[in-house]
Amino acid sequence: MSGRRLLPLLLLASLAATAAGPRVLPPGERPRDRRLEPPKDLDGYFPFTPPDSREAWARRAEEVRRRILVSQGLWPMPTRTPLNAVIHGRRDLGEYTVEKVFFESLPGFFVTGNLYRPKNVGGKAPGVLFAHGHWKDARLSLLGDEELKREIASGQEKFEVGGRSRFQSMCVQLARMGCVVWQWDMLGDSDSQQLSRELVHDFAKQRPEMNTAENWGLFSPAAEAQLQSAMGLQTWNAIRSLDFLLGLPEVDPARVAVTGASGGGTQSFILAAVDDRVKLSFPAVMVSTAMQGGCTCENASLLRVGTGNVEFAALFAPKPQGLTTADDWTREMSTKGFPELQRLYALLGAPDNVMLHRGEQFPHNYNVVARAAFLGWLNRHFHLGLPEPVTERDYPLLKPEELTVWDARHPAPKAADPDFERRLLRGWHEDTQRTLAALPADEQAKVLRAGWEIVLDGGPEGLGELSLEPRTQRAGEGWRETGFVLRHAARGGELPLLILEPPKPPTRAVIWLTAEGKAGLYDAAGAPRPEVRRLLDAGATVLGVDLIHQGEFLADGQPLQRTPTVKNPREAAAYTFGYNPAVFAQRVQDALAAIMQARRRGGDFPLALVAVDGAAPIAAAARLLAGGALTEAVLAPGDFRFGRVLDLRSPDFLPGGARYGDLPSLLELGRGRLRLVQGVGEVAAALGE
Repeated sequence: MSGRRLLPLLLLASLAATAAGPRVLPPGERPRDRRLEPPKDLDGYFPFTPPDSREAWARRAEEVRRRILVSQGLWPMPTRTPLNAVIHGRRDLGEYTVEKVFFESLPGFFVTGNLYRPKNVGGKAPGVLFAHGHWKDARLSLLGDEELKREIASGQEKFEVGGRSRFQSMCVQLARMGCVVWQWDMLGDSDSQQLSRELVHDFAKQRPEMNTAENWGLFSPAAEAQLQSAMGLQTWNAIRSLDFLLGLPEVDPARVAVTGASGGGTQSFILAAVDDRVKLSFPAVMVSTAMQGGCTCENASLLRVGTGNVEFAALFAPKPQGLTTADDWTREMSTKGFPELQRLYALLGAPDNVMLHRGEQFPHNYNVVARAAFLGWLNRHFHLGLPEPVTERDYPLLKPEELTVWDARHPAPKAADPDFERRLLRGWHEDTQRTLAALPADEQAKVLRAGWEIVLDGGPEGLGELSLEPRTQRAGEGWRETGFVLRHAARGGELPLLILEPPKPPTRAVIWLTAEGKAGLYDAAGAPRPEVRRLLDAGATVLGVDLIHQGEFLADGQPLQRTPTVKNPREAAAYTFGYNPAVFAQRVQDALAAIMQARRRGGDFPLALVAVDGAAPIAAAARLLAGGALTEAVLAPGDFRFGRVLDLRSPDFLPGGARYGDLPSLLELGRGRLRLVQGVGEVAAALGE
């Protein structure tokens, strides 16, 4: 920067050295940080960009698949306890049988549904998982006369009997084709009432009685800190449904498919993405670059940060996958999303293994035309050898009382029991901790690090290009100060940063994080505080930075009290934190950017990280992500725990923060020498000055 341009900035810097600390930007100007824009919500735009190579896709796919598992509370997986499946009420309907089934996906937590089996099939039979979606009492429901007439008239349905229940129709036809079909209930639907529909699908307001640090309920801050969600439970039920289906001796493990529409489509592509045992996937009217899923059961904190449903579907490549569209958010899939999936499949050598059945003339459902597309796709890829087109025909329609799994001999468990909800989550948490504790030390550390990377939004490679632009300069007796703007391109961060240097060539560097940002390095007169001055006198360079929502980010100078959220009126954390990193995670990324920039600028200099107040947990997290970039750290974390943050809008709230050992785990996993102190007065001694 020329002296002519620097002179006005020097004057501004001098004037800005106030009780709030020296400024880097002109008075009244805030950083042009992309993260200050309104947070992204489920109605945003979620494009998928295929990679340039198979190797690049393998790396990206591993990261996204891990993000899904972490977000669902399935990293590590829960213990596969005995299913204790009960199969009863067999009905022989000529070409096939229908049975009633319930089993335990977790101890005392029942999955309910119907099992359709073909008769007189030689050899192993294909298996199909059918997730029904958000139609109320879907598996048990029957369409009324007037609605059925309208659907037949519009071409959505073809047969009077078949149109009464698209759920029975699909299962019957698949059984007639020689497939074993398992259709199970969403939580809060049909026979699955241990958690109510109002809780799982319509959750709107936080429940104060469930918002506790012990014995918490779903959607509470403690549940989110443990990554326990309704969606996670549904995903686990889908995995255990696959366990059940493959446990049947007649099912061919090489030919297992999953399908479903709407919320059932979400369950389908999520299961297909994380469980390699699925060999064919057909999510209907759900995958798009637009709306990602409106129900609380389709959203989980961390899930879609930097990704979306099209990329989730891409994780199934190169195995056979079909999708459908309707007159809904999927209407543009043929030009936005599907061409990119085609390119990925071509890259992986299977261009014919992905298809899109277009149905924009129909409303959002799994109508007879879309079902026929699935049946043909299954017929071809599972080599069933049936003449096409494969079409449905009428069948003996079963009434709800003929399908329900509960009866006098098999009584239903208590419905919507809050004590059961608490016990379920407590057991899930305890099982996770037992699983982690049982791992060998090196494997445990690997699992914990991998989980923390997702919780904290990734390591240094996720920052993108780092750049440092000088803005201001000041000097005092025994020190000089340069103000910079530090940018990390991938996340759009723009951070005011100050570097204080001693008059002699420095021998080490210290990054000092405070709750006030870089202002915490200065006294009321704008000069370095005594502890910082002592480091300067000892030959250290000291760096201070405003993390997001600190210092020069604050238009009114007041610390951030409430995290910005999306406009969705429901008080479920996933609507905000399923699409956006928490403020805490954003601050960790900022601190990480400062660390990596300091390491690059300082070469092989010893590099220390100091944080002695509310910034200590941020520093501990950044230290973990920084790997070997730091030589040492001096932190005063006090008794802070993520699991005790009971306000979803607190800047300290972090989804997943308690799942992987909370703050003690961050401290233990970080590399480099660590000194824990009680306060600022102990910093210099801890650093050996």
